[in-house]
Formats: sequence, structure tokens, C-alpha cells
Amino acid sequence: MSEVMSRRNLLRAVAGSAAAAVTTAPSAPAGAAPSALRELEQKIRDGMARYAIPGVALGVIHRGREYVRGFGVTNVDDPSPVDGDTVFRVGSTTKTFTGTAVMRLVERGRLDLDRTVRSYLPDFRTADPAASDRVTLRQVLNHSAGWLGDFFLDTGTGDDAIARYVAAMSGLPQLTPPGRVFAYNNAALALAGRLVEVAAGMPYEQAIRALVTDPLGLRHSAFFLDDMPGATVAVPHGIDPTGAAVPQPGYFAMPRSIHAAGGLISSARDQLCWARFHLGDGRAPGGTRILSRRSMRTMQSHPGPGGTLFVELDGMGVTWMLRPTAEGPEVVQHGGDWAGQHSGFLMVPARGFALTVLTNSEGGPGLLAELFADDWALRRFAGVSNLPAVPHSLPAVALAGYEGRYSATQIGFDGAPVTVGFDIVADAGQLSVRAEGKEGARLAFYRKDYVLVLEPGGADTHTRADFVRGADGTVAWLRIGGRLYRRSGPATARRATGTPLPLRPSTLPYPMRLPG
Repeated sequence: MSEVMSRRNLLRAVAGSAAAAVTTAPSAPAGAAPSALRELEQKIRDGMARYAIPGVALGVIHRGREYVRGFGVTNVDDPSPVDGDTVFRVGSTTKTFTGTAVMRLVERGRLDLDRTVRSYLPDFRTADPAASDRVTLRQVLNHSAGWLGDFFLDTGTGDDAIARYVAAMSGLPQLTPPGRVFAYNNAALALAGRLVEVAAGMPYEQAIRALVTDPLGLRHSAFFLDDMPGATVAVPHGIDPTGAAVPQPGYFAMPRSIHAAGGLISSARDQLCWARFHLGDGRAPGGTRILSRRSMRTMQSHPGPGGTLFVELDGMGVTWMLRPTAEGPEVVQHGGDWAGQHSGFLMVPARGFALTVLTNSEGGPGLLAELFADDWALRRFAGVSNLPAVPHSLPAVALAGYEGRYSATQIGFDGAPVTVGFDIVADAGQLSVRAEGKEGARLAFYRKDYVLVLEPGGADTHTRADFVRGADGTVAWLRIGGRLYRRSGPATARRATGTPLPLRPSTLPYPMRLPG
């Protein structure tokens, strides 16, 4: 009990006195923070206490000024203050580094977005020969390749890790035809990492360093801690049954095979530099051109198929989420999740605004949902908001077309498949998501096929999801967390019993942690 209480007291202390760990960008002297930034800092402090997050790093670009802040500690058992140079694993924001490297290779004539993957990897195949023959690099990068995406096979630590992973993709089933449906796809971005290796003639991590991080001067961004000697690391934390954060250093490890999908280690200061580059004209801070204006526009335009990934999407550009707003300006966004390491990243280019937040706890998604899926930060800093979503009740006859058993398969580090399944049934004008007879979420419609994801008690999770229809017009899939859950028959649990299940959305590796 005393150990648990000491951790709780420490979390309260670091959340309440975060100013002690503040670092400020040279362009923003201490004491010059606008009221919006002070409100954001308070939301972070409150969220750290509410969600048991020991450490947070923050970066903001607003009205031409940059702000970098650190809150809390790297490790509740061995506390050091978090600052702007503390490194976290940023997870899936890595995909945008992969996409940027691809565009550099496109400009050099070594890759072409509209050529097929087999143009560069003649032996590439998934379980569907026809689909793997015609899938293009653009479809790989905009998450419309169509095969099973949550494939996390560990193929070792050698330079051939990604090549071996891509060879093992031969067994991945095709869920939808290439180019037709958006479904978040980690396997596709790992494949993109292999294409970078082949086109650049070097291992993926070296290619990212040569093509992206070194030219941009990102000194606190790498894939191996050995490449950043002396760096202060934000230790991952789990949450114990009492709600206290517990250090889990082992969580930090990641298979090299999926580095291109989520392996980058970086700091808030470097992530803010990344935002500044992608808000700009393609030049590095010293003026060296990294990408042409045309390539920069390509990354943030011409979206593939749309849908939802916690928020509504017009679609994905070249690895960037393109998110509509009620006022018109588009939000360019990503973010990432790994065990005990959760981060958010967004920009509003038309407003010159960027926000990045990095956390070191399994409680991180709660704070990130408030800042990156909800539109408080967008409204307060950029004057834009989410598309309207007013939930309404539907009659049972209308809800019947959505009821059923839904499931998806994910493949773990050891290559073993895991099926995640749940039932969806009509209940009091909404849909109830149930697993093992327990309710995990409620889905409230706000327009045809689009729903707000609510906690069992009705609280907003700041998450949107949608149903995808098949060729015959009937509901074939639920898309939640960007993943497709196949509708495959009648629901097996019509009544909810027992304690509600926690709903834990994330982007990598498990989007919806409902047993089944």
C-alpha cells in the first residue's frame, strides 16, 4: 500500500508542479505564453493526474512562435524531469518519416507513386496474387492496399529484418480490393520501408537518417538508443489494478521488422522541427531544399478513400491523415501508440498551427483523445472545429441492419493469429458493443453509417467510427480505430451482464481491446 500511495503522491506532485520541468524555445521567452497555452498546460496537468501519466512533453507552433514544454518525470521509480529533449517512441508518426523518404526517392527517379510494388519487388505477394500484382506504391502509402494490416511478426535484429517480414506477407489475406477502402495498415508501411531500402541501397534506418533526420538536423531522433548516447529516455509505464502508473522498461522494445511503421524514437523539440518542415516549403532550417513544393503538396493532398480513424477523414495523402473541419481548412495529422508510449501530432497549415504531445503511460490515450480527437485545441488555437456530430436515436428496425457478430484478426510478434470479436446489438435507440456478455461501448448515430463511440455509461470517448457497406449495399464491416471488423452472422450475446469492459482505442498494435 505504501508503494502505491507514494506513486500516486508523486504523480500528483509532478502534475501540479510541471513548471519545474519547463523548457522554452528561444523564440518564446518564459512568461510570454498566451492564455491559450496556459489553458493547454492546465489541461495537460489535469490529464496527467486523471490518467496516471508520469511524464508529458509538449510542442506548439502558434502565431509564428514556438513553445516547448516538459511536465512530470521520466520514471516514477527513478524520477528525472521531462524536458523538450527527452526521447519517447513516437509510434506511427514514424510513417510520415517513411513517406517523406519515399518522396525524396521519387524526386530522384528511384520510385514512382503510381507504379506497382512489383515494379520494384518482383517477388512480392500476399495471399491474393491478383491484388498483390496490381497494388501501387500510392495505395500502400494511403492505407488502401486492402490486405490484413495488423501484422507484427518479429523477424530478428539483422539488416534483413524488413526483407524477411515482407517475404512473410505472402500469407496475408486480402480484405478489400486495392484502392477501394481505407483501412489502417501497418503491414503496408513496413512494406514501404522495404521499398525505401531497395531504392536507397541501404538499411531502412540508415536511409531515414541520410534522407530525412540528418538533413533536418533532428539530433534527438533515431531508431536505436545507441545512436543517441546520453539521451534521457521517457520510460514506459503500465497501469496497475489500483490505477497507479508502474514502470515497464521492457515495453520500449520493438521488432526491427516494423520500424518503418512505428519505430522512431524522438523528442518534442524534434517533433516540432518536423512540424515546422511540413508547414513550410520543403526546405531545411538552413535553407537547403529537401523536397520540392510540389512534393510537399502531394503529401498533404489527393487523399485516398475516406472514412474514420478516431476522427473523420477525407482520406490519407502520402502517409498523412487529412481531416476535414466545419470551417474548411484541413487538419494534417498523425500520432502513434506503442505499449506505454502514446503521442499525438497535428498541423493546420492554413493557420500556421502545430501541436505535438508525447506521453509515457498506458493512460496516455485518454489525454490524447481530449487534445487530438476532440476539437478543443483546434478551436482554441486555430479557429477550426470538427464536422458537426449530433447523436440521435434510431428505431429498432433501422438498427437491425447493423446488428451482428464482428471480428478481425491480428498477427503477433510470434506469427500467431489472434481474433478480436464482439457483438453489436440494438439497445435503446443506439447500438451496444458487447464481448463475453459485457458491454464495452455504445455507438450513437449522427448520420447514415457514422457513429460516435461512447462509454457504456454514455460518456464521450471523442472517437468516431463508421460502417462500410459491401457491393450488395448491406453492412459488411465496422471501421473503428481505422481497422475493419467483418460482420459475419448474428450476434451471440443479446443481453449485457456484469461489469462493463474498458474501451482502449489506439493505433498500434491493438485498436480495440475487447476480448473475444
